[in-house]
Amino acid sequence: MSSYLITGGAGFIGSNLTDLLLEAPTNTITIVDDLSMGSQDNIPDSDRVTFFEHSITDHAFMQALLRENQFDYIVLLAAVASVADSVERPYETHLVNQEANLNIIETLRTAHLPFKKLFFASSAAVYGERPELPKREDMAVQPLTQYAVDKYATERAIINYARLYDMPMVCARFFNVYGPKQNPASPYSGVLSIVMDRLASGKPFTFFGDGEQTRDFVFVGDVVNAIRGLLQTPAAKADVFNIANGKQTTLNQVVAQLEQLTGQTLNASHEAARAGDIRDSYADASKIDQFEFMHHTPLAEGLAKYVASIA
Repeated sequence: MSSYLITGGAGFIGSNLTDLLLEAPTNTITIVDDLSMGSQDNIPDSDRVTFFEHSITDHAFMQALLRENQFDYIVLLAAVASVADSVERPYETHLVNQEANLNIIETLRTAHLPFKKLFFASSAAVYGERPELPKREDMAVQPLTQYAVDKYATERAIINYARLYDMPMVCARFFNVYGPKQNPASPYSGVLSIVMDRLASGKPFTFFGDGEQTRDFVFVGDVVNAIRGLLQTPAAKADVFNIANGKQTTLNQVVAQLEQLTGQTLNASHEAARAGDIRDSYADASKIDQFEFMHHTPLAEGLAKYVASIA
């Protein structure tokens, strides 16, 4: 039997991870989510899932939760997930994306709480606009927004805590995750879910830029499998890993594939690129590929699964 704490567990990635973990009949899962981006509908109806509608910025609540329960695995997914939103609300972003997570790891340290592994979700945004491609974990970073600053600062804090205090913790930088349970109505949603919504409704879609910006699109099933793998792999400790498909795809290319899969044509227009947006990004995934658990779903296959999930 293993007990898991997932912050942000009602969100896109967190709820997919919950589904995966429930496949093991003895796992129990506690979710903390303020539902600012997630949905309670994403949480499975199971007596092995406990849900708290609460913000991780309530330090006293999180401290009590950690002290009163012995969690084997802790997964830190809760975040203000929108780069654009972090530009509008930098301090509020900081409170969620860094301060709240530091409170969690400091509570674990000072209370000497036992746990098997902690995972923190960082982001490819930390790489910024540095021209080197593909993005490797050992290259210099250039965070351009408060979102990226907080993600990088938190991952470094967690790695340093792991090394200084011998705490079993690991980080990963997510690239562009897509798949079932993404909420296209959310302003924080990934671009592919917004495209899917616009294809279904016929409403206009706006490209910020020419559509030739490139991303590394990674299927959510591969992401949650990688999180589970990193949690359960003792050698993955005090380090950061790219979680990505390792492929470079333009937004125009992926839109064309979605148009073909749905039989719809996107009602598209173009505006200037937004401040803080990255032009080109894709990952070197060789570091995490050393582990047998890592799987890379081809984009065409993943898009087909995504379309089928909402058809």
